[in-house]
Amino acid sequence: MRDPIATPRDRTTPWTRHRRYRHLRHVLRGQAQVDFLPSAVTGAVFSIALSAAGWAYGLYGLLGTATGTATAHLLGVDRARIAAGLEGFNACLVAVGSAVFLGPWHLSTALLAVGGSVVVTVVTAAVARVLDTWRLPTLTLPFCLVATALTTGAPGFAHVWHHAAPPAALPRPAGPPAALSFTDLWHALFANVAQIFFMPQWYVGALFLAGIFAAGRTAGAMAVVGSLTGTATAWALGAPAAQIASGAAGYNAVLVAMALCGVFLPAGRRTAAYAVAGAAAATALTPALTALTAPSGGHTFTWPFVLTTLVFLAAAPAFPRLRKTGEPTPATEPARENRPADPPLTEGP
Repeated sequence: MRDPIATPRDRTTPWTRHRRYRHLRHVLRGQAQVDFLPSAVTGAVFSIALSAAGWAYGLYGLLGTATGTATAHLLGVDRARIAAGLEGFNACLVAVGSAVFLGPWHLSTALLAVGGSVVVTVVTAAVARVLDTWRLPTLTLPFCLVATALTTGAPGFAHVWHHAAPPAALPRPAGPPAALSFTDLWHALFANVAQIFFMPQWYVGALFLAGIFAAGRTAGAMAVVGSLTGTATAWALGAPAAQIASGAAGYNAVLVAMALCGVFLPAGRRTAAYAVAGAAAATALTPALTALTAPSGGHTFTWPFVLTTLVFLAAAPAFPRLRKTGEPTPATEPARENRPADPPLTEGP
């Protein structure tokens, strides 16, 4: 079962006409591609969701995506990739992450957001060339590399680090798990989606989820399945109730579930089960990566999603039942970027 809405539809006029409107559409698609969706409508909803958390975050999201998209255009990246928004989503996350972790009201943060959005475009091309050897997508690995470098190095620069407290957040043994209330559970359902953009508010997650469903029912359903799986796994393992309710424990599960069922693997019962397993694995991996990054503040970003998804995608060709009858194995298809498995776009960098 395929989701036709997930296919990029670039109905723009020739490249030389209506450039401003076309660039805006590409920027909005870049925001939506954070959740694998090349939809300008979804990107607009995402921008509204970020602004609901704070207008500065909405502005940083647009700034980063526009900068990454423009950089790709200036460097001559394939226009089909730019039109689908594939050159904007990592830059969007870099910019929003800079605002969240360094403070949005500083000139240094804005400059770093712009600079990071430029650099992540170059990193994307480099990572894609390396992963193309195994025909694997880059996902948000470029963002993770740049964001980790920024947050780790920021405390060493007085003009960049504006917080009084040191960044270290050394891990402590978890105490007895607190009981989850019904409010915690339904907050977690939406907050897991919002935390993909570093936002803990449940109502922001509700807006994000609405944007995902606007692009495709399969994508929306898998986002819900991933969120429920992340919540259930975190609860079963005894994660603190506050982490579960804020979405910090389960957001990686949302991305993994969407990626493994309907994006890089065809949607179906077997791939849905495979996606649930991956979502649970990513949730269990999150505390380990939090401990590893503790000296720099414990920012895991989307590392659990990236590592889990790459492992599960690399293993997928060994499992013939994860694809439809007559469909080529994932290993024989062109390497794919952060986009659904349906469109026949040729891989860019």
